[in-house]
Amino acid sequence: MTSNSLPYALIFDMDGTIINNTAIQARAFQLLFRDLGLTTNARRLLERLNGMPATNILKTIFTHSVPEKQLKEYAAQREFLYRVLYWDKRKEVAGLTQFLQAARSAGFKLGLGTGSASDTISYVIDHLDLRRYFDVIVGTDDVDKGKPHADTYSRTCEKLGIPPERCLVFEDAIMGEQAAYKAGMRCVALTTSIKAEKFQAPLHVMKDFTEITPAQVLELLEQNPATPKPNKELAQRNYMKL
Repeated sequence: MTSNSLPYALIFDMDGTIINNTAIQARAFQLLFRDLGLTTNARRLLERLNGMPATNILKTIFTHSVPEKQLKEYAAQREFLYRVLYWDKRKEVAGLTQFLQAARSAGFKLGLGTGSASDTISYVIDHLDLRRYFDVIVGTDDVDKGKPHADTYSRTCEKLGIPPERCLVFEDAIMGEQAAYKAGMRCVALTTSIKAEKFQAPLHVMKDFTEITPAQVLELLEQNPATPKPNKELAQRNYMKL
């Protein structure tokens, strides 16, 4: 079977893409920073680094070396705060279920690729009854390196059995967009977390899934076969410490 005879695959980030939770994530980080006596602005931090594993985000805020065990404890504290804050607010981004149903009917393979661990994935997608739509789910437990490395999306397309050039990623974060390009994939951006001009080269920018159809996705893929090269300068700038 040739590559062109295979279906296309749509791969979705979770936080900020299938749920609009960035403000809650930022609030949880801010409460953690307050507890640690830090003045870092969590919202601005997430504008740069959202999509990365929490321990990697936390590494950037300290001027001294912090043991990995301690970072994991801080990340667990942030996760607890996030779940308490988000408990009654869990809901999908507008139009998501209808889009997933239509995409499956149109023959697309569907994957989820996130920097969250399996219990956090379950906290979101099982509560919202979304697991049944995805052929493959990949989280931080399944890869060695999280976003902006390619691993999350490369592993997802590998498990889907679809080559990267036939995969399209839906992302809300700069680091996630860079991960898609490093994996050899194209990207559609959501403005749930940052403004449209912050992204590098998405095929399309939208606020939610009411603004796109599977037919439009197919048209975008067919008309834009080239994958953008990752922007090293952009990635380095966003890695810089506050």
